[in-house]
Amino acid sequence: MDSEPQRIASPPGPGGSVVYFDGRSSRRRSVTLAFSDQLELHEPQIAAVRWPYADIRRADGPAGTLRLTCLTAPALARLEVRDAALAAELTARCTRLDENAPGRGVAAIVAWSLAAAVSIITVILFGVPLAADRLTPLVPQSFERRLGDVADGQVRIMFGNKVCNGAAGQAAFSKLVNALRDAAGLDPSVQTAVLATPIPNAFALPGGKVYLFNGLLARARDPDEIAGVLAHELGHLRHRDGTRNLIYNGGTSFLIGLLFGDVTGSGAMIFASRTLVTASYSREAEQGADDFSIEVMRKLGRPTKPMGELLFRVTGKQGDKGLSFLAGHPLTEDRLRHMTEASRPASGPPLLTGDEWQSLKTICKTAGAGKI
Repeated sequence: MDSEPQRIASPPGPGGSVVYFDGRSSRRRSVTLAFSDQLELHEPQIAAVRWPYADIRRADGPAGTLRLTCLTAPALARLEVRDAALAAELTARCTRLDENAPGRGVAAIVAWSLAAAVSIITVILFGVPLAADRLTPLVPQSFERRLGDVADGQVRIMFGNKVCNGAAGQAAFSKLVNALRDAAGLDPSVQTAVLATPIPNAFALPGGKVYLFNGLLARARDPDEIAGVLAHELGHLRHRDGTRNLIYNGGTSFLIGLLFGDVTGSGAMIFASRTLVTASYSREAEQGADDFSIEVMRKLGRPTKPMGELLFRVTGKQGDKGLSFLAGHPLTEDRLRHMTEASRPASGPPLLTGDEWQSLKTICKTAGAGKI
């Protein structure tokens, strides 16, 4: 006997039709409902279909229609109730009706998507920089030198395969670089060159390569201005900022190369094309390189203000938005202020004589420019 008196639903009719799809065919069937310990679906001369209330779930349906499915019925079985009284009765008995409702599923997808987006942003803002800081000291120097060689190949292509090689100018440049390198405590493996390009820039590659662009040299007024910039780039070498920046920007490509010794793949290409020329170091890295330049210039007994004046002359107060030494750096006026406050009167000999400085200034005009 049923646990409660059986109530047979009214036969389907206008405004109260109950439609059943058995999930095995596309045939639309009209049934009556009986409420006992289970929901019973009755059709003349066909055995009743029983759906446990706990297994009934709401399915997506049009407005004004309660569409139901059952976990223990065929996957495509559906019951459509348009009668409001029957719908209310079913809703009251099916306590788990909305457990897997489509709306909730969509909401869950949206929630998980937002959580994933927040996680990705968090990793980019905090996780990747932290990983770069932790991984950089672990990169072997030999690997860093090979990486610099690959990036150097990209530089050759990008800047026309030319280096300024006037003999007198090269001698003056070597004298200046050697003084800075010794004061910075770097080994003689550091390689430097002046590139024949009008772009006012300078940058360092991993493994000990520093390039000065003739466009920056042309705007300089004395050796101390160029010396400060070169010391800044030596600071990037000492702090291994190029490798750190590569890990940050190259991400997975770099890590795969690090694991398998592939420094000719996409990681090096990203480094050369996106990171090196635009000098897009973090503000912290730039501040650290500026402080390193101040330390080196003080050891040589030379003022630090000239470097700030050169940068300000190149970019102006707000900074040039194009490709320049200041791209991605702290504000020019802030750096000039910092260099001015740190500057001391000259206590050491000039880094170059007047004749040597003029030779360096014309290094790209004397005897032309040759292949790198």
